[in-house]
Amino acid sequence: MSMIAAFYGGKSILITGATGFMGKVLIEKLLRTSSELRAIYVLVRPKAGQTLQQRVHQMLDCKLFDKVKEVCPDLHAKIRPISADLDHNDLAIGKEDMQELLSCTNIVFHCAATVRFDDHLRHAVQLNVKATQQLLLMASQMPKLEAFIHISTAFANCNLKHIDEVVYPCPVEPKQIMDSMEWLDDSIIEEITPKLIGDRPNTYTYTKALGEMVVQQESGNLNMAIVRPSIVGATWQEPFPGWVDNLNGPSGLIIATGKGLLRSIRATPMAVADLIPVDTVVNLTLAVGWYTAVHRPKSTLIYHCTSGNLNPCKWGDMGLQVLATFEKIPLERAFRRPYADFTTNSITTHYWNTVSHRAPALIYDFYLRLTGRKPRFTKLMNRLLKTISMLEYFINNSWEWSTGNMEMLMSELSPEDKRVFNFDVRQLNWLDYIENYVLGVKKYLLKEDMSGIPEARQHLKKLRNIRYLFNTALFLLAWRLLITRSQTARNVWFFIVTSCFKFLSYFRAPSTLKV
Repeated sequence: MSMIAAFYGGKSILITGATGFMGKVLIEKLLRTSSELRAIYVLVRPKAGQTLQQRVHQMLDCKLFDKVKEVCPDLHAKIRPISADLDHNDLAIGKEDMQELLSCTNIVFHCAATVRFDDHLRHAVQLNVKATQQLLLMASQMPKLEAFIHISTAFANCNLKHIDEVVYPCPVEPKQIMDSMEWLDDSIIEEITPKLIGDRPNTYTYTKALGEMVVQQESGNLNMAIVRPSIVGATWQEPFPGWVDNLNGPSGLIIATGKGLLRSIRATPMAVADLIPVDTVVNLTLAVGWYTAVHRPKSTLIYHCTSGNLNPCKWGDMGLQVLATFEKIPLERAFRRPYADFTTNSITTHYWNTVSHRAPALIYDFYLRLTGRKPRFTKLMNRLLKTISMLEYFINNSWEWSTGNMEMLMSELSPEDKRVFNFDVRQLNWLDYIENYVLGVKKYLLKEDMSGIPEARQHLKKLRNIRYLFNTALFLLAWRLLITRSQTARNVWFFIVTSCFKFLSYFRAPSTLKV
């Protein structure tokens, strides 16, 4: 029997961020493998018109939990919702609920965070730093607590190229940042944010680094561990391949590409796309919880949950795999296409693509206005291009993460635990995974009928051909305007036409002599 599964039997587990992508998969795996656990406490923010139980029922009423309902029919009874709001300094937990949490909790998995790259620094500090501090204060008052697992991100220190399994200090102490967020005006915070985050690309990575510092400074005598996943994507194996329910990571790009809104992005094809399946992250997290509680390491261990060092997949290859899946062409054919068909790092091409993306949206919105309908494509395209601009930092760079602690943990597992809680990304076949990811986005995220795939592929080819035609017309129009205004352009055009005429005359002359 699995030692890890047996360990969680009879335990009371507190999960923050339980209604999020990773939180749901974590709950599902716990209930499916350790159905004898006592309770899972989930912090749920109150929502107008819905009780806490209704929100939990809504969460459990999805395809993800189909398998677990077979082995754990009373799963609703195992879930104990706690009214809480991480936006409040005291987390807004009631007195009775707090008492129950403090007296019963054995394991804490802190998954909650704001993952918006452009979030205001005040809000990002509250959720990613202050809330972590408050949870650590709670944990220090839990007499039965065996382990506290903090979910960070592998990109917390993305300002470095090689990242070790250590907590790196930030120039300003977290306490000073938290205190200043209490009284500074929003406009002042916006003005100083670029100076505070320094060479990090956004408030998300900066505040996650601050959160790690808080864990290091205020963990006290707690058994702590930090898990740093990279870009979390759809499930690889469990409970079934391709499940995803949010637009984060590559999911939004896959949808935009599949709908014909996106055909190229500014990226470095040879940069490593450090994507990691969500079930791999969950398996590692549960193994870390077991190891931290049972072996009680002397210091806080950090585990990198990444794929680039062990089983790399480059952005260019991933784009071609997505393309092969959409168009159902042999992968060998896709790989013979130039990278520029999907990704390029050319600034000129970047701005050309921006124009070629926005112009059709403007034209179509003009058509909608003429027909009395509400224009929407320009707004949608602007949001898409903004999202892509925020992702450019991550799709144009590569990092190297040390994985010593993850490999140590793997060596501690029994063969049964390695099977049930598999986090060995070296076994991942990227071609199969990306295909399942694309189909999963269509089936589980967009909830579209899978029987319509052949028709969708034909529609996508039609949109691609329209785009090629539009780009050709746009290029010819731009060239026409250029040669009417520039003598140099006219000279070039005269040279090209003359050369073509001479070239054709060369082949026509031998033909005339032969006759």
